[in-house]
Order: sequence, then structure tokens, then C-alpha cells
Amino acid sequence: MTDRMRVSAFDTLVVHAGAEPDELTGAISPPIYQTSTFEQEAVGRPRGGWEYARTGNPTRSRLERAVASLEGGAYGIAFASGAAATATIAELARPGDEIIVGDDVYGGTYRLFERVLRDKGIDARYVNLADGEALASALSGRTRLVWFETPTNPLLKLVDIAAVAAAVAGHRGADGARPLVVVDSTFASPVLQQPLALGADIVFHSATKYLGGHSDTLNGVVVTNNAAVAERLLFLQNAIGAVPGPFDCFLVLRGLRTLAIRMERHCANALAVASFLAARDDVAEVRYPGLASGAFAHPQAALAARQMSGAGGMVSFVPRGVGERTARERALRICEATRVFALAESLGAVESLIEVPAVMTHASVAGSPLEVPEALIRLSVGIESAADLVADLRAALDRA
Repeated sequence: MTDRMRVSAFDTLVVHAGAEPDELTGAISPPIYQTSTFEQEAVGRPRGGWEYARTGNPTRSRLERAVASLEGGAYGIAFASGAAATATIAELARPGDEIIVGDDVYGGTYRLFERVLRDKGIDARYVNLADGEALASALSGRTRLVWFETPTNPLLKLVDIAAVAAAVAGHRGADGARPLVVVDSTFASPVLQQPLALGADIVFHSATKYLGGHSDTLNGVVVTNNAAVAERLLFLQNAIGAVPGPFDCFLVLRGLRTLAIRMERHCANALAVASFLAARDDVAEVRYPGLASGAFAHPQAALAARQMSGAGGMVSFVPRGVGERTARERALRICEATRVFALAESLGAVESLIEVPAVMTHASVAGSPLEVPEALIRLSVGIESAADLVADLRAALDRA
């Protein structure tokens, strides 16, 4: 935010952060600076500090400070995708270092750790970070980063951010430094969760998902309060060059303005869907942090209520086998039978999506300790009518 406006309510901040009227014309919708370079006032004297769009662009700058503001951070750094953000954060580790990773992560993150970083001499160790003793015993003199998602993808486990931060506070890892706590908060968004306030050093998002919210852009944003970390990430952003284009930044900025109200609907619809699934006899398992009671109560529902302001829009479930059809066969049939839920990868947009992670988003973890159940179905619950979403799933389950 600028000095022009100071607000206390998050719902107001999310509408206005990064969307202040244009400085030159007063345009309520700021212009998209669709340019690769900028005229300089003299040799070595960039006008307003702008010189080349890989290094900086006014539209990207608006997005970076908007997301930083929403996360309560001092520095925002934007990238061409969530994967680009992930890879750049990982560059903070050096050969010989170790990264402790939560034991349920996006398949692309696992692929980066196992097929790129390990070849460079950086080891990833996968730990159940919901277990404080497991983390304490895993920390070593080589630990550079402690990295996790919460809620996790696709099992919707939660990690106590404050507890992890406390566990590493007195530890000396790589180069004698305290390990940095890195939180992928994509499933929560800044509306539902504030990792930096809970002790994390770095929070990041695949802004392709909830921040953009409309399945029409690729983007990633990293936020930190650590000046040294920000300086390094900004250097890597420019040196590696995996930056988002101005139009992609504009699309995420536009999405941010409705983020708070969208998250309300995502959460309400997801609870309705999870409750419906939990009441079905032909459903073997339902995973949703907002289910606090019943046979499928989430084991960390109390943590969800304490750490998050809402349980989110993601639901995972496993159907039971019926007759001669196995649970996996039914899962495939369900995903192919829905009409409102689109069979597609990704998540966090206004429309509802359905997928089988084992053969789609998480195929890269097959055969590993992080392998997901073959019959698990992941739902990204959109903002449509909850009644229509439930009816669509009911029909698909009945047909399967």
C-alpha cells in the first residue's frame, strides 16, 4: 500500500494492494507495461530505475509488493511459474547441503529434489513434519532448509508452522546458520494463513492457483522479511531470468482483488462437498481439514482451526470398491463421469476440477515413499452452486 491509503481490514487490503491508481493518469485500472526495455535519461541513468524488463517491470513490481503486503512481508519476488519459484528458492542450498522436506509434496517439487538437486550434491530427506520429534532427530549440521506444504498436496495434512520454527530456532545447520523455514502456502492463500507471522522465513505460492484464480496464467511469488534472503533471490531472479511477463502479472493482480470473497465461497463449498462425501457408504476416506467430527474427522482439525482462518477449497477422497469394481476403477469412472467438475490438473480457480493424482499431478512420486494411494481423487472445489457440485458428484458416484 502507499501512504495514500492505510487500512486495517484484510478484505480491504486485498482489493487495493498493488492496485493503486496509476501515478501518471489516475487510471483506476493501472496500465500494463508491455515492454522489454526502457529509454534512459543518459548513459547509466535509467529513468525511475527502470532499464530492462527481466530486471524489473512496473507491472511486476506492483504484483510483488501486493503479495508481500498480503503476506505481511517486506519483500516480494515474482517468477514465471510456481515451479520457477520453487527452483529459485532451492538455489539457496549448496552442494553438500541437505533439505528436510515434508513427506507429502507436489509431484513436481519431488521431481526437482530427486532428479535435479540430488545430481548437484544437494540431498532431500523426507520427514513427517507433523511429528516434532521426527524433525528434531532429522536436523543435522548440513541442514540448509526445512521445506513443507501446509495443507499438503494431495493428502491435505497440516504442519504446525510455529512448532517447526521453534524446533529449528536453536539449531545450527549448514555453515553454522539456522536452517530457513520455507512454506508452500499455495493451498491456503494469504487469506487463510500467514506463515511469516508464525515464524517462517520464506512463504511462496504458485500464483497460477488461488491468487490468479481463473486458470488463465502461470505465475509464482515468493515473500520474505529476511533482507539477505531477498537480496539473493532478487539476484537469482535476474540472473536466471525465469520472470513472468507483464500481462501475466496483470492477470494475477486482477485476481487478487476478488481473492478474499472467492476464498469464502471456496471454503463453504468445500465443506458442503466434504460433508456430502462423508455421508456416503461407498466412500472409504475423506480428507478435509474442516471436518471436525464424525467418522472422517480430520486428525488435525484443531490445528486447522488455530493456524488457518478457513479450511480451504481442496478435498481429497477415496471411493470404496463396489461389486467387481475396485476402488481404483471407480475412481477413474468418477473422474470421467462428472460434468460440472472438469477433469483437469491444477487447482484454485473459480471452476471446479477433479483428478486422480497417482496418474496425473503426482505420477513422478510413483514407487517412492511419497507414493499416493492409487484410488485417491483430488477435488479443487470452485465457486459454483454447492447444490450443483454435490449433485454432480452424487451422479458420478452412483454411475461408478
